[in-house]
Amino acid sequence: MKKSILILLAISLGCTNPKPNPEASSSLPLSSVFKTYWFDGTAEINSYVLDQSRYGAPREGSAVLIYVTEDFLPEVQVKANQRSESTHTVLKLNRTKNFLTGIYPYSIMTSVFSRLGQSRPLIKTTTSIQEWCGQSYLQLNRKDNLKVKSHSYFEGEADQNLQFQDALTEEELWMWIRTQPDRLPQGNLELLPSFEFIRLKHQPLALYQAEAVLEENDSLKTYSLTYPKLQRKLSIRFTKEAPHTIMGWTEQDLKNPDQTTRAQINKTVKLPYWKLNKLGDERFRDSLGLN
Repeated sequence: MKKSILILLAISLGCTNPKPNPEASSSLPLSSVFKTYWFDGTAEINSYVLDQSRYGAPREGSAVLIYVTEDFLPEVQVKANQRSESTHTVLKLNRTKNFLTGIYPYSIMTSVFSRLGQSRPLIKTTTSIQEWCGQSYLQLNRKDNLKVKSHSYFEGEADQNLQFQDALTEEELWMWIRTQPDRLPQGNLELLPSFEFIRLKHQPLALYQAEAVLEENDSLKTYSLTYPKLQRKLSIRFTKEAPHTIMGWTEQDLKNPDQTTRAQINKTVKLPYWKLNKLGDERFRDSLGLN
């Protein structure tokens, strides 16, 4: 009798399809439209008019989002000098912000490296913040789990080595908008928030609960992340049609709604910027409204 039950159980389990794991990475095909746009030998450079909330007041500044494909070495997680059998193709985002707080300037840069053709594409992110009081640098590497190294000038934040279970990060969702917006996660999520926010607000590096919502309005979509514990809401507006250009974003302090950061797109160009480093090439900044 026991033997019969075991046989029936084995058959039942063998015929049952296991539930797919939404966290597992799988391959995704790249469309011809995607390849034509992103593999043309140039970078997409977007400039934004920035209204950055800092120290309780709005600060005029500029932001730039630079997207470019490049060859990447997955083991050491750096840009490859040349393509080979061991390299991966990634889409890189360099997001910069520059603004003044009274006498002294802020310069913030975040880089995100996202492997193309993968459902869980994030490989690495880095963030650096420089201002006259000091500087901070954070680096995340995804290898099975999330490994974070953090260095900061400020007490309580210096020289940290942390590990988190493999989870989504806020930074990689900026890449999902450009590469797989139809797969943007919605509902209750556990996220690693923006390193920029964590350091500017001196919050603990940790995974936080967030509510993700995707809305449509005319030709745009808005993807919003609300963090109850952090009292923060990030909303990113982007075009419905490819290449899903990010038109702007807002970052709200839910406790102080008047303290909101806003960015609105100014110009978009496609250029091989790494070649434009000669005297006179400053004129290309005019095309972005950065002079």
